[in-house]
Order: sequence, then C-alpha cells, then structure tokens
Amino acid sequence: MKTPMKYILMAAATAVVCSAVTAVTVNALTSDNIQAIASEQAPERGSFFTVANSVTPANDFTKAAESTINGVVSIKSFSTPRGYGQGGGQGFFGDPFLEYFFGQPQQRQPQQQPREQQRGLGSGVIISKDGYIVTNNHVIDEAERLEVTLNDNRTFDATVIGTDPSTDLALIKIDATELPVIPMGDSEGLKVGEWVLAVGNPFGFTSTVTTGIVSAKSRSISGVSHSRPMGIESYIQTDAAVNPGNSGGALVNLSGELIGINTAIYSQTGNYAGYSFAIPTSIVKKVVSDLRQFGTVQRAMLGVSISDLTADIAREKGITAVSKGVYVGAVSERSSAREAGIQEDDVIVSVNGVATDNSAQLQEQISKYRPGDKVKVEYIRDNKRHSVDIKLLNPQGNTSVTKAGDFADLGVAFKKADKALLRQLGIDSGVQVAHVEEGVFADAGIRKGFVIVSINDTRMSSQEDIEKMYKAIMRGNTDEKVMIVRGLYPTGKRGIYAVDLSSR
Repeated sequence: MKTPMKYILMAAATAVVCSAVTAVTVNALTSDNIQAIASEQAPERGSFFTVANSVTPANDFTKAAESTINGVVSIKSFSTPRGYGQGGGQGFFGDPFLEYFFGQPQQRQPQQQPREQQRGLGSGVIISKDGYIVTNNHVIDEAERLEVTLNDNRTFDATVIGTDPSTDLALIKIDATELPVIPMGDSEGLKVGEWVLAVGNPFGFTSTVTTGIVSAKSRSISGVSHSRPMGIESYIQTDAAVNPGNSGGALVNLSGELIGINTAIYSQTGNYAGYSFAIPTSIVKKVVSDLRQFGTVQRAMLGVSISDLTADIAREKGITAVSKGVYVGAVSERSSAREAGIQEDDVIVSVNGVATDNSAQLQEQISKYRPGDKVKVEYIRDNKRHSVDIKLLNPQGNTSVTKAGDFADLGVAFKKADKALLRQLGIDSGVQVAHVEEGVFADAGIRKGFVIVSINDTRMSSQEDIEKMYKAIMRGNTDEKVMIVRGLYPTGKRGIYAVDLSSR
C-alpha cells in the first residue's frame, strides 16, 4: 500500500462534519498531519461562570479529576440522512467538507434504515448550574436533535442557543438545575510545561481522563497546513491523549479549572498521535457570553491584513527595532485601524499591554473584545515605538449590535470599489468584498477582493444595495432563499456564486 494520505480536518464527534489570516509558528506540522477528532457511529453510551481558587500539589491529579469529571457530558447528534426517500437502492449524499478533503462523497445509508440516525458522538462542558453547556460547533452542526447524557446517566434533549463557526464553539442548553459546574479558569496564565488534564468521551468510553503538559500556546493550525483558514486560531497545544469523541470536552488545570475546550489532534490515522489542541478560555468566555446574550458573536476587528514578522520581512522593510511582532500588510477602509492611523508596514507588538509576538496572539487578544470597546495598541513605525487608543468596530465599520440572522451576521464586510479598479475591470459600478470569515459567503466560495456587480440580476453599487437585497430575499415566502452573485476579481477572473440563505 502507498503511505496513507494525511488530512487536515477539525475535530468532530460526528461522521459528517462541516466547519484573520494567521502565520505559521511551527514548521514541523504539515497539512497532512492535523487530523479530525471525528468518529463514525459511536457506541451508545448562581453565576454563568464560576471561578475556583483551590491549589493542588503538582504531582496529584486525583482532585482535579474528581472535581471535573461530573461536569463533562456526552453529546449525541441525530439527523435524517440527506436524500432519504428520493429513489431506491444504494446512493450517495455529498458533504462538501468531506469531499474537499477526501475527494469522494460518503455512501448513503440504505432507505430501509430509520429516518433519524445518529451522526456521531462528542463531549460538552457544563458551565452553569441551570444547564448551559459549551461544546464544539462541529459536534452539533446540522443535527436535527441533540441528546445529552450526564455522568450520572441522566439523559436530556438539548436546545442550541448559538454557534460560532469562526472559533468552532457552540452553546447549548438542557432543562435541568443544580448541575455540577466546571469553574472557568484563566488560560492566559498557563505556562508551557504546566500539567493539564483532558476530560471527555473518547470512542464512546464515558468519563475518561488523560493527562499531559502544555507544549505550546497561541498555536495556529491552518497556516501550517496550507489549507483553507479555520477562522480564529490561537490554540493551546498539549500532549494529553485526545481521541475521537473527546471533541468539545474539557481541558483543565490541576486546580480543576477549565482552561480550554478540546478541538483537534495531530495525527496521520485519525487517532491520537502526540499532540492535541484546545480553544483557550480567553476566547471561550467571550464567545459564550455573546451567544447567550445575543445569539451570535459580536465580532470586533482591527481591519488589517497581517502576518508574522519574519527575518525576510524585517530585512526587506528595514525593521530593526524588534524581531517579533505582527506585520501589517494592508489596512481596510472603514476600519478601526484606519481611523486610529495604523498604516501599512507598521508592526503591532502589544494590545492592552499583552505582547503580540505572532498573528495568533493578536487574534486571541482582539477576540476578547466587542465592537465599541477601546484597546491600547502598541506598534513600531520607522523603528520607533508608538501607542494609540483604538475604538474597535465590527466588520461593517460600526459598533451596532449584531443579532443572529442579521445581515451583519453573514461573515462578510464590503466596501465601494474604487474608480481605478472599476476602470481596470471595465465596469461602471460594483461593491468589493473587504473581508470574509466563516459564513454563507465563504461557504459559497467568495474570496476577499471579489467585486460584486449584481445579485439576482440586480446591479449593486453599495453595501446598502446588498443589504436591501438580502432583506427582500429573507422576507420572501418561498423556501428557496438564494443570492446569485456575479462579479469579477481584480485579476479580471469572472465568478458566479450561489449564496444559500435558507439556513438563516
């Protein structure tokens, strides 16, 4: 046999999964090595955040295990197979995410199977006594029903409160009270080499605890893999054993505090092979609070294109004052950074006094804030250190609150195409895509820089035109809610995309 192909796929407990430019800090990982924590049909089996302050001896894992194991749940997702009841015999139903990585559709279950089938198994962490649970977005994505089993074997159906594909987090709730809660810890206080425990349900074995150390912080994955971006990435990397079914489970310190949500593993086989990755609580706390309050994340942005400051960039640009930082390649219009005077070729070195040695650290810091919040950004320009207070804006260039299903929740920001670009492309008007993150536009394949000329055969000249079209489609009485987007890239390449709004 040939050497097995290696894939990158976000960790999932399901058999079918769908899912800020960051630079690479580790060259040892390759695109072929980050593997899913995904499982095929697994065996059956006061305050919103509480802070703990207990101290445990460094060589004793028992107290941390005992205090957290009841706060981790098993999550099973169920749905009806795609294409069920449409023709007879064996067929195929395609999941574009799987086909993207594996190159072939997944075989459909025979029609004789029950309509509702279990998609997979994952884990979740109880964060409030009244039933709020945080897990990975891919654990519950596309599920029609979620079943949560507590460590005492009680079972509940769960309701989805909100999801955030950009961070791969989701908030769900069960109808229960006086539940055991894992207190929220401070991931920023973690040190490389510190002991941690992973708690979850690998391979369907419930209440499983493994241990390891923090091997790196602020780690990105997609940059190393040269794959499509996975959204906001600033992971805690550990060598605690994590396997299919651990997805969405807890990473805790020896005080029994939650410091991360287990999400991905480094593997050539799909099972644990040395490294695992967790979303830090510095991100989790902000995302979960937003999902609970608004149903969607209030995303603050600087509005800059960034990369890690490398020796080559420093040499080319004559940067000698620092050797680490985040290099600004471009500044977007109607952005926080432009309004504050940040310029191309600046090097951002800290946010509110916290060092930003790489892009992942800058992403993590900005993700903690909402539009309207002010942060102090320190940067290097012409080899001199400067600082500025920046009022953060959302992707639309304002501080308005975004609600789930709103136009601003599409994961895309626009700007009016400049006249020189319009002349170059030979068109009279258009709206350029200034930023794309996880969302329906990204799912359709639209990339940053694309100039939208028309939607559903109606000319587009401003963001307001696009928003007006979106609202008209969403008010329509038909189930088919699609934007047919036509336009060009700055290279002249034409594109036609179908943006599916039916899930909104």
